Amino acid sequence: MSAPSQDQDLDRRTARIGLVGYGGAGRGIHARLAREAGLAVTAVVARNPERRAAAQEDWPGVRLHDDLAGLLADRGVYDVVVIASPSGLHAEHAAQVAAAGVPFVLDKPIALDGDQAAAVVEAANTAGTPFTVFHNRRWDPEQLTLEAVLAAGALGRVHTFERRWERWRPVPQQRWKENDPVGGGLLLDLGPHLVDSATRLFGPVRSVYAELRAHTTPTEDDVFLTLRHAPATDGHEVVSRLWAASVVGAPGPRTRVLGDAGAYVVTTFENDASPFEVFDEAAPAGTEGWITRGRERTPVPRAPGGHADFYRAVAAWLGGGPVPVDPGDAVRTARVLDAARESSRTGRRVDV
Repeated sequence: MSAPSQDQDLDRRTARIGLVGYGGAGRGIHARLAREAGLAVTAVVARNPERRAAAQEDWPGVRLHDDLAGLLADRGVYDVVVIASPSGLHAEHAAQVAAAGVPFVLDKPIALDGDQAAAVVEAANTAGTPFTVFHNRRWDPEQLTLEAVLAAGALGRVHTFERRWERWRPVPQQRWKENDPVGGGLLLDLGPHLVDSATRLFGPVRSVYAELRAHTTPTEDDVFLTLRHAPATDGHEVVSRLWAASVVGAPGPRTRVLGDAGAYVVTTFENDASPFEVFDEAAPAGTEGWITRGRERTPVPRAPGGHADFYRAVAAWLGGGPVPVDPGDAVRTARVLDAARESSRTGRRVDV
């Protein structure tokens, strides 16, 4: 999708955000990363008095609105809308912003299923409204380091990619993400990041096998996916195995990539407690994971980067640069998650 047309002065001032939602995602992730990247939140949609007060404290002079319609009517105070509302509202809110012609960032998942995701993209295209999707995990130092390892050929020919997003949380948090049977659950919460990571590394998905279970919440808190990627011209195929779970007393190893010349291993993730963290006690500063061959292991220099780079890319996009994340990628990810639900329901592998 083409870059938004903005004021010529945009590159000479701070890009301004109208933020929809100021809870865990809006305040805890989007506003935090935007500040780190040098952007400013100038308008917020929030009804909760505590969240409105937090927005005013965080961003003195911020304009507060009770609903999205009010924000869209206040067009002159922001350059881009960031939609960080609950997942079940993403498609509805995206349609409203697209119709208003305002460039926007849509948190993942962009919709509840593939058809709805495609409709979001079609609505934006019809209105001529540019948007991008918050797949910030593309800027994980771990992901960037792995991309560098693969580009260097250090693992030889890769046949298996494994990634776990596991936590020891036997008592669930009381949030919509844990309790909404339609828009909540780990498949929609963490699944988009896991699938996007796999497809960025190893290409389109041909088929999916999945197991989805609910141990402590009304919606799934235990997710396992096996993705078969489209084979290379010589028939070589990579298989990705992805986990997301909350009731895991031994989280990790976070990432394991297997090739015919070695493996890349990352044991822990974002300070989540894990018995595998002892593996990294001798890790030199500035490294991210290990290349391993049996008992042999070599630390890997960490690639530069971080999640705030997504919002630096947004600022560049608003000034005429490339779109940070192509929304079409998010639609393809949604189709994979659709196939995962069908696979779990039927017990069979499902083509994408």
